[in-house]
Order: sequence, then structure tokens, then C-alpha cells
Amino acid sequence: MKLNVKEDHDSQKIYLAGGCFWGLEEYFNRIAGVTKVSVGYANGKVPETNYHLLEHTQHAEAVEIYYDSEKLPLTDLLEYFFKVINPTLLNRQGNDQGSQYRTGIYFVSNKQQKIIESWLLEMQSIYEDPLVVEVDEIKNYVRAEETHQAYLKKHPYGYCCINLSKAEEPLMNQTATYQQKTKEELRHILSSDSYQVTQENATEPPFSNEYWQTFESGIYVDIVSGVPLFSSSDKYDSGCGWPSFTRAIEPKAVTYHTDNNLFQERTEVRSELANSHLGHVFDDGPQEDGGQRFCINSAALKFIPKSEMRAAGYADYLPILN
Repeated sequence: MKLNVKEDHDSQKIYLAGGCFWGLEEYFNRIAGVTKVSVGYANGKVPETNYHLLEHTQHAEAVEIYYDSEKLPLTDLLEYFFKVINPTLLNRQGNDQGSQYRTGIYFVSNKQQKIIESWLLEMQSIYEDPLVVEVDEIKNYVRAEETHQAYLKKHPYGYCCINLSKAEEPLMNQTATYQQKTKEELRHILSSDSYQVTQENATEPPFSNEYWQTFESGIYVDIVSGVPLFSSSDKYDSGCGWPSFTRAIEPKAVTYHTDNNLFQERTEVRSELANSHLGHVFDDGPQEDGGQRFCINSAALKFIPKSEMRAAGYADYLPILN
């Protein structure tokens, strides 16, 4: 597709749809490298619309984002986007349902299109369910009414289904610092339990493992690579006897695999970088937090208390803790 745009200018602008645009606007306003955000209606069937006609005109609530690509590459901006949406839900985000709440990435240049499509292919390998994010050239964009612009700044306690604190969370970028270890090296480094769980797919007993009742503030890192995987902010008592989390710190930190052992199909969770077996994910978690329950073996994790994170080199992750 050949677009009639200037690459050097318009590559610094992108349009994103991710449910209610009030929260999405405020979220991106808090991210370093974003220079301007406004809300509007994108990719409908006709050139004109308004807030009350979206279902009829098939526009999506969207944000127009200007960004400094030297400070915030497009792939990083998209990673921030995926922190606050569920890209596998069709026409629904949080409590909002309808085509106007669909997820979408609307590009303005051929260069952006190639970056987006390549990045989404990589992301699809992480998700068990297919991604349903609409990807298209921006068209029929209409700036929203002024009452919707900067809505949460005007109404600080207004409705928002987005966790705005995720704008302060660092992106995962530790691949270059981890050196893959051999099985023999891991036998010497890991405890017997940790080796059996991470390398041989073992499962530790419930209710008698190290972290199932730990609720101190901090992060849980991969026992093999040290990459942050889960946060105490997302940990809850599910009653299953293993540490339970509603999400990973970063979607890219874990991978998903079909597990047909135990005569039933389950979804196994592994660490992306070290390929450690972690546990399984189920769809019976708290609905208000996305509905997932990451059931993880304590032996696959190392807990870093908040008071020790700075000294241990995890200071960048302090903002994600409550």
C-alpha cells in the first residue's frame, strides 16, 4: 500500500484504539517521548461522526499520538500500548463493549506499517489466543469534541479502566545481559527442586512451597536468568496452594505452550529468555483484573523484596509496586 505521506514527518505520529479513550489519552501523556496526545474517532465507514453516532458509523475511540522516535521508538510505544489492553478480545476492553471499543493500530506511513506488522508477528508467538488488533492506514479520522479532550485532567476521578501506573513501568530489555547456561552448569547453580521444576517440568507440592503465602512488596524474577516476571502488586490468594498472579510484569517475559499431560489440555507458562518451566495459566482468575490466574511454582522464582531491589539492580521496577 503506497501512502501519500512524508516519512520523515508522519513517522512521528500514530493512532491507537484501545477501549475508552479517556484513560488511553492520560496514560500516553505520562510516557517519556510522547509529545502530544488528543482523542478522536478513527477508521469509520464515513468521514464524519460524533460521540453518539459511533456504533452507526463504525468509528473506534482512538488517540492521536505525536512522539519523538529517537527517545521512544515505535516498537517501545507499542509495548506500552500492550501493557494496558488485552489484544485477544474482540470489540471489548474492560467493562466497555461494542465496535467503538475495538483495539486498533492505525499507521500513517509505509515504514510504520512494516514495523507494526513485524512486531505483531513476534507478539503473536507469545499469546496462546489469536491477536485481534485491527491494523490499517488511518482514515476518516475525526477529532473528538472538546468535552472529551484531556477528560481525566478535567475530571481526576472520572471513569477509567486503565491502570495509569503502568506508564511508569520499565520495558523489558534484558536479553543482552543473560548468557544461556548448559544443563550441567544449572545443576551446580540451582537447588534440586528448582532444577527439577525449571528444567524437567516438575510440579512442587501445594501449600508447602516457599512463596505461596508471601505477600510482601517486591518482584519475582526467573530463578535461572534473573529477569523480572511477576510483581507483588499482581499477586493474590487464589486458594490453590501455589503463588498466583493476575498477569506477568511484561507480556514478552513469558511464553505459552499447550500441555496435554495429566489427560487434559492446559496452557504451560515458560520464561521467554531462559525457557524455564514456570507453571500454568488458567482462565479462572479475578475478572476485574483480566480473568487470568498464573499458577506458578515457587521453585522457579526468586523473590526480591522492595527494600532490596535497588541494591540488587532492579531499581527501575520500583514504580510498579503499590
